[in-house]
Amino acid sequence: MSFDFDTVFDRRHTSSLKWNKYKNRDVIPMWVADMDFQSAAPILEALHKRVDHGIFGYTVPPDELVQVVVDRMWEKYQWEIKPSWIVWLPGVVPALHLACRAFGNDGDEVLTFTPVYPPFLTGPSLSKRQLKTIPLHRQANRYTMDPEKLKSEITSHSKVLLLCNPHNPVGRRYDRQELRDIAEICVEHNLVLCSDEIHCDLILDGRPHVPTATLSPEISAHTITLMAPSKTFNVPGLNCAFAIIENKNLRTKFRQIRKDIVPNVNALGFSACLAAYRDCESWRMALIDYLAGNKDIVYRVINDEIPGLSMDDVQATYLAWIHVKELNSDDPIRFFENAGVGLSDGKEYGGEGYIRLNFGCPRKTLMEGLERMRSAVKIG
Repeated sequence: MSFDFDTVFDRRHTSSLKWNKYKNRDVIPMWVADMDFQSAAPILEALHKRVDHGIFGYTVPPDELVQVVVDRMWEKYQWEIKPSWIVWLPGVVPALHLACRAFGNDGDEVLTFTPVYPPFLTGPSLSKRQLKTIPLHRQANRYTMDPEKLKSEITSHSKVLLLCNPHNPVGRRYDRQELRDIAEICVEHNLVLCSDEIHCDLILDGRPHVPTATLSPEISAHTITLMAPSKTFNVPGLNCAFAIIENKNLRTKFRQIRKDIVPNVNALGFSACLAAYRDCESWRMALIDYLAGNKDIVYRVINDEIPGLSMDDVQATYLAWIHVKELNSDDPIRFFENAGVGLSDGKEYGGEGYIRLNFGCPRKTLMEGLERMRSAVKIG
């Protein structure tokens, strides 16, 4: 079965956040984590069927969807979860905020590794918590977490560790031992480990994703796992995600904070999630192959053909973390926008001197964007 990832769809008149940022400008948006591929046919069919029914009242999670998630965790990770462990949410970002608010008191500490997805950095302060950042350690052309540094930052006021695995923006797929080293510290110091695993179905290097909660019963008892179909199946605008929380006490606190603050998932979100997980695995595998090809192109062009730019290999996600300090530009985002390419500023992730490029797009779009970047550096 073949799937079309090469067609370039015009998104300029669809109120797209990604494309509206550069409305009426000749700029290719390669910033926010939103792919330019049409969703898989089973998702579109499921949405049409739900729309044809014509009534969009408050909706509860379909029993079939709950079972599909339970079965998926076992089939992919040999992780036996119970339906009662699942907390449905309209997105992973609200879940990060809930994790910050649910545990500890005002002024307590939330820790995270940087650079990282911006809501990890803003969530604690918006929840009246203190943020503590721990820089990722880069060695052998890859980033990893530093357990000793984490230990040194933990105090009696430390309550939560926000973990990103796979890691946005550096593209790491953390292996079992890396995760264990960090998770066991959380157990030792009684930290709640909130693990954002939204990119778990976008592993590009052929190795398995390891959900943090599967490492041991003790680690699972301290862990909140966040997942969603949104990134993988390109349905972020439908707002459907979930947390898996084995520990009843953690789950109860999480639900209590969620109540009357965070809205329920909408009817179309549930429909898309069910179709994605139940019917779209062949589409996902074809997507992985396509993204891996895009990643190889970006890696080669950035490292070999554009002076002053470099990047590490991307093990997971469709995001390239590009080092631009040698570009000698005070504002690399504006530099590339002037060349017709819109990228994300590493400063927003706690990574000054870097930019993030989204290669989740048709290859024609990708090649045009990279050519504009190459020409801009050559001219500059």
